[in-house]
Amino acid sequence: MDTDHHTHWETLYAEKPRIWSGRPNARLAEIVSGLTGSRALDLGCGEGGDAMWLAEHGWQVVAVDVSTTALARAAEDAQTRGVLGRIDFQHHDLTKTLPDGPFDLVSAHFFHTPLEMDRVAILRRAAATLAPGGTLLIVDHGGAPPWASEEMHHHEFPAAEEVLAGLGFDATQWETVRLGPAERDAVGPDGQQASIVDNVIQLRRR
Repeated sequence: MDTDHHTHWETLYAEKPRIWSGRPNARLAEIVSGLTGSRALDLGCGEGGDAMWLAEHGWQVVAVDVSTTALARAAEDAQTRGVLGRIDFQHHDLTKTLPDGPFDLVSAHFFHTPLEMDRVAILRRAAATLAPGGTLLIVDHGGAPPWASEEMHHHEFPAAEEVLAGLGFDATQWETVRLGPAERDAVGPDGQQASIVDNVIQLRRR
């Protein structure tokens, strides 16, 4: 590996004062609104849009990222929005460490990287922190949006069914709540509009 995860993401976040919109991901708001629970783990929280939305909707959140710059921005915004007391921002290289559970929700939205990473192992370890009845919500890109980098257009995005099969979960321990693609309208960084596909994997620990 030529670049470590921290350096890669620090370089990305150094490019602009803000990378993300600060709004929650659409599937998170749509799906989590129907869930009960109190403690959530946000994997790869970036600048904290999802974590802040969860906190504003009553969750206690452990939000982790490998980028210290992203975490600092997220904490600053959470302070401004009055929810910092409900979010524990933690620095983790998830290939090495993971917060302790139990959690009622583990959220992994667009948990992709161009670097080498055993994503399946991380997701399995994160799923193991769920309390009985807890929800694992994985939302992946169904493909690269038109405004994505050339590098991302060459990235392979497996179907939701393939992701679930790859996790190798015991079906007696996990209930599949939702599995498959979902379209949404999206706006790119320069105002470009497109219909893009999310692959949704929503599981409940029995």
